[in-house]
Amino acid sequence: MVIEQQSNRPLKMGLIGGGGNGFIGKVHTTAATLDREAVLTAGALSSDPKRSRESALAMGIAPDRAYGSFRELISAEKSRSADDRIDFISIATPNHTHREIACAALEAGFHVVCDKPMTITTTDADAMVSAVRDSECVFALTHNYSGYPLVRQARELIANGELGDLIAIRANYVQGWMHGMNPDEIPARGAWKSDPNKNGRAGSLGDVGTHAFHLLQFITGMTPSKVLSHMRSYSSHHELDDYGHAMLQFAEGTTGMVTWSQVSHGRLNDLSIEVDGTKASLAWRQEEPNQLLLRSLGQPTKIYERNPNADYTLPSAVAACRLPGGHPEAFFEAFANVYRDAFSDMRRIIRGEKLGSEPVLYPSVNDGADGVRFMQRCLASVDADAAWQAW
Repeated sequence: MVIEQQSNRPLKMGLIGGGGNGFIGKVHTTAATLDREAVLTAGALSSDPKRSRESALAMGIAPDRAYGSFRELISAEKSRSADDRIDFISIATPNHTHREIACAALEAGFHVVCDKPMTITTTDADAMVSAVRDSECVFALTHNYSGYPLVRQARELIANGELGDLIAIRANYVQGWMHGMNPDEIPARGAWKSDPNKNGRAGSLGDVGTHAFHLLQFITGMTPSKVLSHMRSYSSHHELDDYGHAMLQFAEGTTGMVTWSQVSHGRLNDLSIEVDGTKASLAWRQEEPNQLLLRSLGQPTKIYERNPNADYTLPSAVAACRLPGGHPEAFFEAFANVYRDAFSDMRRIIRGEKLGSEPVLYPSVNDGADGVRFMQRCLASVDADAAWQAW
């Protein structure tokens, strides 16, 4: 009875990074607490100790749990009693810090929810995979677009054979905000993304291209056998890529294309995917997330709307909905679905259950490692003058 009560209580969240003008820390907090399954309890929100504590206080964290560094947070929280310490740590820091923070948290016995990309090198990715395996803790990566109900509908339609054999996949993530930046301008947030030592060499590829790649993998369940890439830097404020393509070949004979851009005028957050099969094709756009199109030659276009009460809505999509049909759900709800799915496994562990090898809906450490591998294969292809790279 006590264990059951413990597993049903709100989970305690520790947030690392995301303070000040940061966007993503507030998104993590909103998503994690949306369903009242968690409460923000502790934080170390900046690499500067003073700003870290001030930012934590500004987000409503109690003074004794407003920490100056992630190591201070992990050490202090681990020393608290089991019913008082945090349950999980959300990482919203620059890419190059993810491995150190995540491995320290896992070693201390805390579950981890990490922002993407998981890290910037395959060596670090392998270390994180090993740390998760050794800890037996939950690790979730916030490729949040996998949380949309109709993305999950698309995944289930493909798994059920509605499209037949897959022929081609096109995933695009296109923005245009870099045209508003001056060469000598220091952005209010995310300045580290222009620094290859902190961001890694993958600029827009790491920022948005990895989202498009993960969406492709999540919906189709396919992993490429080889990758060819071309990238360019058009914006004058940094030398990292801001536009690129990756061609993918799959062992099944399917071909794929991933395109990413942050220099396309007038585009805001245009993530989209199209999948062609031998029987039908489907299309979904993040800026119109509550509709999924299914097309078949000679037939009228079928439009699936996000509606948990409709007979056509498949179980995984129903489970991802919070509102009745006609009430738009979007970014925060999708982000929260990643957290909610991870929370389910965290509660299983609290109840003393062992997690099996069954697939999970939330992006895992293995998905994160695939994202890092995708970045590295694209960079290697560019370095080799657009030569194919084996996966």
